[in-house]
Amino acid sequence: MPLSPDALSTAAVAVLPTAGQRTAAVLGLGAALPPTVIASDEVAARIGKEPGWIERRTGIETRRRLQPGESMTTLAAEAATAALEDAGVAAEDLDVVIAATTQGDDLLPNLAPQVAARIGARNAGASDVGAACAGFVAGLPMAAAMIETGRADRVLLIGADALSRFLDHDDPVTAALFGDGAGAIVLGPSDGEGAIGPVLVRSDGDRGGLVGIPGHQGPIAMDGHGTFLGAIANLSAATADVVARAGLELADIDLFVYHQANRRILAGIAERLGIDADRVVDAIAHAGNTSAASLPLALDAARRDGRLRPGARVLLGAVGSGFTWGAGVVTW
Repeated sequence: MPLSPDALSTAAVAVLPTAGQRTAAVLGLGAALPPTVIASDEVAARIGKEPGWIERRTGIETRRRLQPGESMTTLAAEAATAALEDAGVAAEDLDVVIAATTQGDDLLPNLAPQVAARIGARNAGASDVGAACAGFVAGLPMAAAMIETGRADRVLLIGADALSRFLDHDDPVTAALFGDGAGAIVLGPSDGEGAIGPVLVRSDGDRGGLVGIPGHQGPIAMDGHGTFLGAIANLSAATADVVARAGLELADIDLFVYHQANRRILAGIAERLGIDADRVVDAIAHAGNTSAASLPLALDAARRDGRLRPGARVLLGAVGSGFTWGAGVVTW
């Protein structure tokens, strides 16, 4: 059955600056993918499926994966450096580095301080956010609030994951889905041309068993059907809620950028909300499900194809293990 947000015990955070309060905006965007490409038909052969089976069910043609000896810290630092260059901000001017991730290269130390050191963010505090695939949208109100309250002037928010390290590569439910990647944005005070609007995050720990990594080593276990239904139901509801909180209608949103978990989930949300498919970013074909990196990578894809332009109203939404989900409205 689909998860009903009205029936859940939830926690919500809506961040919407009051009149006269300074606002936060995205100043720069960067992305990075590992060099190794894994084709879906290669995965299909291993799990005993015919060619084309994975692409038909998920929309994924290829995904990128880190290889033994390759570092997620390096990948996240590459995305962070690209975002800083895009923003015209020096790493030493960062006040805070937040990394949304399931787990970095080590259980400890966390990913954020390692990336901060790698890029030369010598003056920044650094910490990780754990909300699985919803980590980036969970970190967004934290980063924005620091800017809005004046506790920081420049914040780097990273989404990075390498869930291939936790896969049972013979499991037909999960082996087909996950890729590795990293993306990042730099936030600072708005000059009036962009803003982070309301952001809503929710959780239902009673449904934590839908997706999980038991213990510390894995492998990932997933109730595929339950996750599919929950993603559509909760992201649809969160979208309608946060758009209303922004004082907008769905028709006012230029781009809907959701967690890239499965093309059928994207289609299901669009159908439920009555959104034209061309307003929903679909960047899953050559990246797969990159967990916390999914939203910034999808934003990067939309910018490269010309759909993400200054002034665009963007709806960000993601769902992840926990069970966690959230959505936010951003003026680019």
